Amino acid sequence: MKPDAPNAQAAARRQFLKTVAAAGAAGLAAPHVAHAAAEKSDTLRMGLIGCGNRMKALMKGLAKVRQDASRSNSSAPGSVDIVAISELYDRFEQETSDEVEKITGRAPQRHRDYRELLGRDDVDAVVIATPDHWHARQTIDALKAGKHVYCEKPMTHTIDEAFAVLDAWRASGRVVQVGVQTTSNPAWDRMRELIDDGRLGKVLQFQTEYFRNSNTGQTRFHKLTEDMSPQTIDWQRWLGVDEGLAPEVPFDRAIFRHWRIYWPFGSGPITDLFVHRLTALLKATGLRYPGRVVAGGGIFLEYDERETPDVATLTIDFPEGVQGLITATMCAEATRIPPCIRGHFGSLLFDNGENFHEFDFVPERPQVTLDSSIKPATFKIDGPADNVAAHMQNFVEAIRAGKPELCHNTPELGAAAVVSVHLARRSYREGKVFFFDADSRQASEGNAAWAQRWEAMSKARAKPNHVPGWKAGDYGSTIHPPEFMKLAGPWIDGKPPRG
Repeated sequence: MKPDAPNAQAAARRQFLKTVAAAGAAGLAAPHVAHAAAEKSDTLRMGLIGCGNRMKALMKGLAKVRQDASRSNSSAPGSVDIVAISELYDRFEQETSDEVEKITGRAPQRHRDYRELLGRDDVDAVVIATPDHWHARQTIDALKAGKHVYCEKPMTHTIDEAFAVLDAWRASGRVVQVGVQTTSNPAWDRMRELIDDGRLGKVLQFQTEYFRNSNTGQTRFHKLTEDMSPQTIDWQRWLGVDEGLAPEVPFDRAIFRHWRIYWPFGSGPITDLFVHRLTALLKATGLRYPGRVVAGGGIFLEYDERETPDVATLTIDFPEGVQGLITATMCAEATRIPPCIRGHFGSLLFDNGENFHEFDFVPERPQVTLDSSIKPATFKIDGPADNVAAHMQNFVEAIRAGKPELCHNTPELGAAAVVSVHLARRSYREGKVFFFDADSRQASEGNAAWAQRWEAMSKARAKPNHVPGWKAGDYGSTIHPPEFMKLAGPWIDGKPPRG
């Protein structure tokens, strides 16, 4: 497997992004046919793009949304429908068609080329669950066609693509939901309220993880079958060579089914799994773009032709003076680290999983806080029983309300997560530290400036930076130096400091 796309493919990708940028400046000029149809009809008509294992889970979520709508007095039965699918593998196409017919009572229209699906007037929204390298192209094409979009995470395969999607979404007026389903757990919003109100004091760090283990390898549970062949899979279209999305490589069943562990198509745990955890923590803290990113790890056990690491750790330093730590091993899971958000006066502790119904506040000792009234607490959350269905329901509700901002994971949050994980990908592969400037949207190689910034703030006895949304003033963000520190300072002309 070639590590990076050849120059021709890279040039094609860049040209597409330039075209998108120009279209965004002109407001995308997207047709409003589909949106108007959805507003006039009780039925929201969906098209599915990419019908592998992940789409099967999303279809279950859609089926539940459809069932719930049929039981509600406020919506007509069948208010969510699936009318068309696009898939490049014969067996997946047939299986998905059969499942759609079970759900809706009617077989969907089939399209090999997803652009034909986007051209249909009877499709209001699409669900995209293709390999990562197709996400940006298909999302932007859907927005141009006037469709609402549910796109699986990570939102894009590169940082430039993330901002192209963000700009296209803003220009379109359409609803886009990024498929990190845990963001539909209200726990993160409740944590954000506590953080903004100063319950933790100055926020300093968060940590989270994604550990797994098996005796076959992190992705090998996806079976290879003899019927997977160039005769049953449109390999050239799957690669996206003509679109500049990937290099041309020979057909390989392992690449087709295990694409997440090959760099042209995915980034292993760095993007496939870290995005889940990071997006939730960004939502809880209000943080967005990183200031400094570095990653380490390697392929320490799974020597089976994979390219992405089986052990990885990512450190993100944010301009707000908060550090994020994400660590994973795909080869051990019995000794996970506890996820938490740490503050000067206390921390929030929560479960490892995608869905939980309570979290704890653990205060620091009163000798630090100087406030004996700060007590441990447990916060109960009325979270959904099914995160996937809840996330899909949120997508549908945002479309019906005509309010893209109602989505729990908009492209604004999706782009922020992509920047950190893709800088981590580069850091791991290139052995470098990276800075990021959110205003210019540009990454650069790290230098001494990051450490010098904080040293300068210390020398100036500056006040700490805070997370966006902070409402607590100086609470929990000041220290009380001991009396003897008045004796500190340089002696000038042999005379002690004034104190």
